[in-house]
Amino acid sequence: MTITPEKLQALRDLGTATIYEAQGAKGAFDHGMKPIDPSLRIAGPALTVDARPADNLILHYAVQKARPGDVLVVDAKGFMEAGPWGDVLTLQAMKKGIVALVISGCVRDADLIIDLKFPVFCRGLSIKGTGKTQPGKVNVPITIGDVVIRPGDIVVGDRDGLVLVLQEEVDMAIEKSNAREAREAGQREAIEQGVSTVELLGLGDTLKRLGLA
Repeated sequence: MTITPEKLQALRDLGTATIYEAQGAKGAFDHGMKPIDPSLRIAGPALTVDARPADNLILHYAVQKARPGDVLVVDAKGFMEAGPWGDVLTLQAMKKGIVALVISGCVRDADLIIDLKFPVFCRGLSIKGTGKTQPGKVNVPITIGDVVIRPGDIVVGDRDGLVLVLQEEVDMAIEKSNAREAREAGQREAIEQGVSTVELLGLGDTLKRLGLA
């Protein structure tokens, strides 16, 4: 399946919450993965990295293997006492055409990264440095939280969080997300006309059963 720039733009515009719900409440990364700049949105194929805690040798290697448009997705084991990514790797990544970093771990040099408009989703910030001696793996399935990310699967991110779209399900995700958007647009219009959310969602019987009517 060809994943065109137009499809990636559609996913970016639809947003994570819509996509997550539309594809059957699946693919959401855990709430600990936050953007350091909430104004930026991402959508792109995952270049996956299995990294050792407190060592960034494999990150330098992975950046060299990237193709333009890739999202670097790193399982750094959730380690919070080191920042294996900073401004230098950011500049190198941008030079290679990487569009974002997603790392289950920390970064540093946050202000400089934000100034560069490079999207980063991570678990936190740490000023502590790392070694450059340990091996790792690139382009293998990795797990962040309870989400398994395969090389080439699509990662979508925005202020709300991150969601994974399987590469073979991109068209379905877009179709179902557009249908959900249209349905919610109708709901917003109905609310403007005075219809309640209880009526829209058919909650009346449930409220009565619970003695809340």
